[in-house]
Amino acid sequence: MKFTLDKHDKYCIFTLEEEKLNSVIAPLVKSEMIVLNAEGVKNIIFDTSRVRFVDSSGLSSILIANRLCKNSGGNLVLCSVSDNVHKLIKISQLDSILTIIPSKEESIDMVMMEEIEKDIKKS
Repeated sequence: MKFTLDKHDKYCIFTLEEEKLNSVIAPLVKSEMIVLNAEGVKNIIFDTSRVRFVDSSGLSSILIANRLCKNSGGNLVLCSVSDNVHKLIKISQLDSILTIIPSKEESIDMVMMEEIEKDIKKS
């Protein structure tokens, strides 16, 4: 599996460099998300700009990542989602569960705004 990680203070950008998120790739994505979560990363921006196909295993790995982030008080944000993948997410009725933002820049802004709001509530 080819991917890149861009770690920052409040978030990590996980870019999957594969066209398919299927039963071959999904377990590896899940493992990487578990490792990131164990390292204390609670906000993950999942850049899917290269992904053109997702199967049920791929959706499952995304849902696991979403749950890990939520359980640690953060967010999983999908960005740059292709039309095909977006249709599958809608058909699966996961668009109400998953956070999907059009671009990486907007995703970063959203995560940073939520972190600022959390800091304000703590004060």
